[in-house]
Amino acid sequence: MPTLQEMIHSFEEGMAARVVKWVGFTVAFIALAIAYDLRAWRNFANPEAMDTAQLARNLAGGQGYTTQFIRPVSLYLLGQKTGAASLTNAHPDLANAPAWPTLLAGAMRLAKVEDRIPADEPFSSHAPELLIAGLNQGLFFLVLMLSWRLARRLFDPEVAWLSVAVLAGADLLWRFSIAGLSTMLAMAILLGIAELLMAAERESREEVWGAARLYGTALLVGALLGVLGLTRYALGCLILPVMFFFNFGFAARGLSLGFAALIGFAVVVTPWLMRNHDLSGRLFGVAGLAVYQTTDRFPGNRLERLLNPESTLTHEDLRQVGVDEMLHKLGDRLPGVLQNDLPRLGGSWVSALFLAGLLVPFRNPSIARLRFFTLLCLPVLVLVQALGQTWLTTLVPDVHSENLLVVLAPLVFILGTGMFVVLLEQLELPPWGGRGIVVGLFLLLACAPLLFVLGRSPRSPMAYPPYHPQVIQERAGWLGERELMMSDIPWAVAWYGRRDCVWLPANVAEGFGAIHRVRPINALYLTSVTLDQKLVSELIEGEDRAWGEFAADAVVRREIPDGFPLKHAFAEGFPYQLFLSDRERWKAVVATPGKP
Repeated sequence: MPTLQEMIHSFEEGMAARVVKWVGFTVAFIALAIAYDLRAWRNFANPEAMDTAQLARNLAGGQGYTTQFIRPVSLYLLGQKTGAASLTNAHPDLANAPAWPTLLAGAMRLAKVEDRIPADEPFSSHAPELLIAGLNQGLFFLVLMLSWRLARRLFDPEVAWLSVAVLAGADLLWRFSIAGLSTMLAMAILLGIAELLMAAERESREEVWGAARLYGTALLVGALLGVLGLTRYALGCLILPVMFFFNFGFAARGLSLGFAALIGFAVVVTPWLMRNHDLSGRLFGVAGLAVYQTTDRFPGNRLERLLNPESTLTHEDLRQVGVDEMLHKLGDRLPGVLQNDLPRLGGSWVSALFLAGLLVPFRNPSIARLRFFTLLCLPVLVLVQALGQTWLTTLVPDVHSENLLVVLAPLVFILGTGMFVVLLEQLELPPWGGRGIVVGLFLLLACAPLLFVLGRSPRSPMAYPPYHPQVIQERAGWLGERELMMSDIPWAVAWYGRRDCVWLPANVAEGFGAIHRVRPINALYLTSVTLDQKLVSELIEGEDRAWGEFAADAVVRREIPDGFPLKHAFAEGFPYQLFLSDRERWKAVVATPGKP
């Protein structure tokens, strides 16, 4: 039976005090999440979020790793490898790494939320998207806990709690938490890797761990890196800094530990890469084409919408792409990453303290090792991010899966906050609360963007234009389950409408006809993505002149080109939406949702 004095000590400094702190922090985080969601929530705006969500739903429904968002280039790759375009059967996904959709599928199977959107009520939210946001915010809380644990071991409780506060106050991270992307999962995995690396380095330096435990840890680090690479393919490049860290941070067994990590990495990723290769002839499937996108040869999203990206009749031939074109893309993209993305890493100026801290030596060797590992990761991610940028980077600025640097935010914030506390110790502050005032100002400035979001009026819950979930669900509902649609937002048709949908081919004359001959296209759905462009520079003289002329005829002249099989048009929403079909399917519908 503990004495009164022991109980008091427990509540002041012991286990009870820690429990009270964490309970209070958990309640505060939940309250902050609710407040943020009430102010900033809206349905998905990222094509990749809708793509992975519909893929996860197919997994949860027992349909395997198949997609209803069909890219023309995916049809080409499958046809080249298997001899079949895979339009008549379920289309295997070749664009997404499997870890995040698999996790989402597990959550969907457990929760079993209703994914139908009421057509006769004002849109407020989509239940599966709320589920995904809740999962992401749970992962965000895990990131905060792992960050606290790592900062506590390297510094002290003050730095640990300040680091957590800065992370929890970063508006960019909250935006990621409701975006439906895999960023929070990637952060949590990377923090686990950093924790293992720091533990192995410390125990090896102090000669506590034996060889077996060190090699086991290296294998585990490699396996976690494999999971990270299967969360987002581009992050698999971090196997290089991990191997480098082992080679230079462990004097006796550095080289062999690095190879042990590589073995663990290969064991995890190889089966999936072989699956992609068996289906498409490429280890990363469609995702591996990212380095070719947004180049002079393949501007914008044109590559993914080509039915033949290896045509010898045009300059659009993947086989003709040389090193000089890759270097040209790197030269175009790298300055933007260095000038914009790197200084704003994590969406907070605290990253500037991390950069300033590079000039200050730390006495604790573990802190120096963490900084060394972070510095190893930075140039690798900068180069990969610049080379891998596609049309998604400009579609939703900052909040997209091609923002690789943001996954380093917890490590950078921990080191930047540690630097702030070191500088704070050098200041001569008044004894009557001077330190508290400085710390308060530090947190206020770090969290200012989030505070502005929380203080403003709630924004519209709908990312329209172009995504109106009720309208998309209605249009898709006019088709049968095995009928095919074509659209400029096929990811949204697949997610909200649950229908197979082909992305608009880059060449309307050849692409539409080629697909229509294999599997009839029953409807064409165009939105402001295509229609709300500059008529001359983007539609008629842009990258897709054929689609531009088609849209111009439909919008300006209100004529459907001769020979086009979809002659029946639905007028509601015109000219911002255009729905063409093989027959007047909408007449069988009794009630329709409100106009977009």
